Amino acid sequence: MQAIILAAGESSRFWPLNKKHKSLFKIMGQPLICYTLENLKKAGIIEIIIVQNAKRDVENELKHYKLPSNLKIKYVLQKTPLGTGHALKSAESYLKERFLVLNGDDYYQTIDIQKCLSKFPSILLKEVANPVTFGAVIVEKSFVRGIIEKPEKFFGNLVNAGCYFIPKLILAEKIEKSSRREYEITDYIRNLIKKTKLYFFKAGNWVPLNFVWDLLNINENLLRDIKSKVRGKVEKNCHIKGLVVIERGTIIKSGTYIEGPVYIGKNCQLGPNCFIRPFSSIDDNCTIGQGVEIKNSIIAMNSHISHLNYVADSIIGENCNLGAGTILANLRFDGKNVQSVVKEKPIDTQRRKFGAVFGKGAKTGVNVSVMPGILIGSNSVIGPHCLVTENIKDNKICYSKYQKVIKYLRPLCGLGK
Repeated sequence: MQAIILAAGESSRFWPLNKKHKSLFKIMGQPLICYTLENLKKAGIIEIIIVQNAKRDVENELKHYKLPSNLKIKYVLQKTPLGTGHALKSAESYLKERFLVLNGDDYYQTIDIQKCLSKFPSILLKEVANPVTFGAVIVEKSFVRGIIEKPEKFFGNLVNAGCYFIPKLILAEKIEKSSRREYEITDYIRNLIKKTKLYFFKAGNWVPLNFVWDLLNINENLLRDIKSKVRGKVEKNCHIKGLVVIERGTIIKSGTYIEGPVYIGKNCQLGPNCFIRPFSSIDDNCTIGQGVEIKNSIIAMNSHISHLNYVADSIIGENCNLGAGTILANLRFDGKNVQSVVKEKPIDTQRRKFGAVFGKGAKTGVNVSVMPGILIGSNSVIGPHCLVTENIKDNKICYSKYQKVIKYLRPLCGLGK
């Protein structure tokens, strides 16, 4: 059996973490695409084609990681970003008569991949609460009858999960560019539905990665499956509860409380007196200072979270530095879902709690406060005592303007002349 992973998109909606393809974002020490490779092998597939973009970032990145043994990986270039249909067509000369197609930046469990492989041809679907942002799928009994991209009216809660077990012959059909000026793989699937029955299966645990905050959902899924192991040094008077991984070279200083599931990578230093709450993932070479609270967040490698910070439901990119007293707010006063602005458009994150996302190399001064849903660009600097209420673009320096006021008061009675 053969699988094709589509990992060539520009990831423009993934800013400020889109310097590489979003499948290369690391969680628990390795890129997301590595989990896809592992689950494909568990499903019995070892022959894999990865379609990447002209930067070859997937191929170059995976050279630095130990991949599952016996995998036969072939890299194919999509030189121009012309959509998922075009990406699949780019690999046509390497395809066998039947193959599995997956989105490289989504999370698929092995059991769902195996479901899709059990009948041919087939597609993986998922029931979601808000189908408007996905491709809605119309079904009848065990078969798919239609796919509607981003429907304006309600057709049901089943959406396309982007996993297909399909024949090569569909690529002989001509398709036209969509309204997005791209060739869509769903047009190939529509042509297939016209000629044969397309089975469907409901995914138990598919997690799409469209926007940066979706990383929190994938992080939660991965952390649920960890097995506790403590390879680093834990000083006296620490409390470790639940499933916790602490890798080699890491020091957990006295007074720190860790409540799993939590992952802490290699050569980190935490504490003293930190509180690391469930579903937190801290990558290699990070420093978490005194009195820091981290909850349900991802801290990428080489980042420094200084003392007396609060980081909740947030994502901190590589090489970031949060000054003392930085607070990332994660909840609206009215309790409604947090909104975030992506490509100048407000988007409902579908999350009641969501903090901030910091791009690679971003920094804050002391006593900075960031409102919910804010995205901070790479290499940006936020000066001390700022209140951040809107996104900050890459490579910007932001300071609050102060007026110096000096007021002299008469000495209090008995304290001086």
